[in-house]
Amino acid sequence: MSEPQDTPRERMARLILALRSQGVTDPRVLEAIEKTPRELFTPDLFKERAFEDSALPIACGQTISQPFIVGLMTQALTIEPRARVLEIGTGSGYQTAVLSRLSRLVYTVERYRTLMKEAEERFRTLGLINVITRFGDGGEGWAEQAPFDRIMVTAAAPEEPKALLAQLKPNGVLVAPIGKGPVQSLRRYAGDGQGGFKVELLGDVRFVPLLDGVAREL
Repeated sequence: MSEPQDTPRERMARLILALRSQGVTDPRVLEAIEKTPRELFTPDLFKERAFEDSALPIACGQTISQPFIVGLMTQALTIEPRARVLEIGTGSGYQTAVLSRLSRLVYTVERYRTLMKEAEERFRTLGLINVITRFGDGGEGWAEQAPFDRIMVTAAAPEEPKALLAQLKPNGVLVAPIGKGPVQSLRRYAGDGQGGFKVELLGDVRFVPLLDGVAREL
């Protein structure tokens, strides 16, 4: 007789314990991750791995981020409940969904129309009415809705993202991977209220590159 498989709740509980042990300790962030069904954002081929603490492939050569990285970046943003958040790189929509549970509004930009449409359907399934999507060049941000309280970039910018920093409130926070190589530096930019930023290094990460323009899809 085969042993019974763990339930999704049990697998999620183990994932939350793993994140906590790695330093993701903000209770609001952990609760947001716990309430977001990662399996909904994972391709059918990888459904069984949805609760693993690892990045997984999705369409258009992109990835759904490792839960630890999602937790680390979200925690670093220090999001307040009334915050307006800009996300660059919607991808599967998983990180977007986590952000939506912590903020008032999430504006998210995606350069792949296929990914954007699939993510929008998932947002509808979850009843996330505070997410506003845009098909466009993420590197340009969303100037019409600026300034933002928080900005998260989920693709590696080759250098300091000045265009995005310019769309941040004076005391806002931006978290982004920076670098041109296969390994990038995850950085936290905290506005000093006077036009400058305090930069904190959060460790090495691996992200797909932040590309200019929108993608041409067949």
